[in-house]
Amino acid sequence: MRLIKIVLMVGVVLTALWVVFSRSSLNPHRAKEGTSADPSRWLRKDVPPESSATSEDYGAPVKLGELEDRRIDESSGLAASRHHPGLYWTHNDSGDGPFLYAVGSRGEKRGVWRVAGALADDWEDIATGPGPERGRSYLYIGDIGDNGTERPHIVVYRVPEPAVEPTNASSTKDRAPRTEAAEAIRLKYPDGQHDAETLLVHPTTGDLYVVTKTKANKAAGVYKLAAPLPVSTSTTTLLARVGEVRAPSILGGLLTGGDISPDGRRVILCDYVGGYELVTPRDASADASFDDIWKQPPVPVVLAPRQQGEAICYRADGGALITTSEKVPTPLAEIPRRR
Repeated sequence: MRLIKIVLMVGVVLTALWVVFSRSSLNPHRAKEGTSADPSRWLRKDVPPESSATSEDYGAPVKLGELEDRRIDESSGLAASRHHPGLYWTHNDSGDGPFLYAVGSRGEKRGVWRVAGALADDWEDIATGPGPERGRSYLYIGDIGDNGTERPHIVVYRVPEPAVEPTNASSTKDRAPRTEAAEAIRLKYPDGQHDAETLLVHPTTGDLYVVTKTKANKAAGVYKLAAPLPVSTSTTTLLARVGEVRAPSILGGLLTGGDISPDGRRVILCDYVGGYELVTPRDASADASFDDIWKQPPVPVVLAPRQQGEAICYRADGGALITTSEKVPTPLAEIPRRR
């Protein structure tokens, strides 16, 4: 897996260089080097971004801090808490075990939890959403990575969001509090195995989506399991393919994370280069299907610099995007919405 990620990161560097070259050579009114519109700024870690050159809905990225808990060295998924304002849940990529980490709005250490009854083969994303008990917030953890496309099924773990107390900040992995027992939702694609790093849960319907990670020249598939979600340790449920999406970059379907906005009108996706948002039409009828969103063109959103970007979510109030990165030190950044 490490070798695969190194190859992917080489591709990211080449992509960034291609973006710089293509924009500068194709735009006769290109900005002078060092200005906010100069794409090369995004390749220099010492120069912070000043404005989005793409989506008008978002302002300049702001670095909120760095993750204090250095045990989080491969932040692969990110979700905003629905119980604790300003708190975020994240987890490491494969190799860490079934642990969830809570971090504050500036990256403060808020604690680590062991997910009871869960295994960690290749955790890639996390989402918040409704569940079987009304009024409770649930965490959905996507054990959906499959670099070799050989897993007979994938698993999404659902667990009620833990209560976070000040004393949890000193918890350790050896003495981590346990969550309530996780429910294992076993899933299978209708058209063979796929690698995936993006898990989405609709905030009102509870419908679950997995967006695959494909080669750069292919569109990513969007697969759905409608709520109520079946939970059984002995059966595997077939997902339904409901759409596809291709990022407007040469990375195409090489998607690494995503989220659905709290109002259910937007989807944010990311790859190693940037973010891409899909928005339901404002004139959509009241009975329009959410799945029509996959027919909309993804609009690029400039994100803060990341070493290896695999985690993104909406802030709990929908007023900003939040990102982390794999590798240490891990930046926590916000991209505020203008409208």
